[in-house]
Amino acid sequence: MLNRNAEALFWVGRYIERAENHARLINVHYHIQHEGDFDSEEHKWARLIDALGLRKGYMEQFTSFTERDVLSFITLDRGNSNSLFSCVSQARNNLRTLREKLPSELWDMMNSFYLWLGEKQVNDIFRESPDPFYTQIKERAAMFYGAEQSVMPRENEWHFMESGRFLERAENTVRIVHSVAGAIKEDQAPPYPYLLAILKSVSGYQAFRKYYADAVSIEPILEFLLVNTKFPRSVHYAFAMMEQHLEGIELESPETLVPRQRAIRQAGKIKADLAYLEREDLRLPYVLPILDHMAQACQKLGGSMASAFFQMEGASA
Repeated sequence: MLNRNAEALFWVGRYIERAENHARLINVHYHIQHEGDFDSEEHKWARLIDALGLRKGYMEQFTSFTERDVLSFITLDRGNSNSLFSCVSQARNNLRTLREKLPSELWDMMNSFYLWLGEKQVNDIFRESPDPFYTQIKERAAMFYGAEQSVMPRENEWHFMESGRFLERAENTVRIVHSVAGAIKEDQAPPYPYLLAILKSVSGYQAFRKYYADAVSIEPILEFLLVNTKFPRSVHYAFAMMEQHLEGIELESPETLVPRQRAIRQAGKIKADLAYLEREDLRLPYVLPILDHMAQACQKLGGSMASAFFQMEGASA
């Protein structure tokens, strides 16, 4: 399997997961602002831009933070390489180079997603309310992953796509948690609306209730999202899956053995660090440095993946 093909698949997984998680993060902020009297509208939407790391690009086009401008920039802006449309477009471009090597269902799902989103205008987001629009984004991403799980052989192609998916998921779950934890600390507001929004953003409210009943407080929710071994969107679960998929990749060159083992060890170490966290470690503000460390670990693991497998001509990333 050519390195550039492996990288293309890895980034297909990352881009689709990134699009879905952007939709989830938007929903967090959207619900928070409608469930309590917190900061000014501009501050709330500025926080969303900062959570996605897009302030520099946003300020090149806009001078203030309004709901319409922020959602347009994050969702449909062709010039923003991390907008929802750009993520779907880049995933489609990478997938197109591999059409002959992958089940046709994947291309059909991706192309349909791209064409649907490409026809949308900013007014479509607000025609009813943003929530149904971003729910459709999540549903289309889920349809793509459903097809991938159903029809892809469990070979290197699948492992690379899933590795990208779970690395992106870990990074974005950390980003969502960091954004909400930072907002609670900064605003000094009652945390319940924030906590309820974050659970709903990861479709984890009902699962959380099975473990913790009515204990909707900071430490149990952070414990659930960071260290739970059963919930598919927890950071621990994502790194456990990363470790499995890295181990499942069949080496085609002995030169990749050492760098692959390094990546596996990194994923295992992060998983172990999370497993040893105590609930006391998850109190504000102690959890914020832990989240910063997790974000850096995700970036480091991505670099190790590139060193191990993507040394030749790369795909669009």
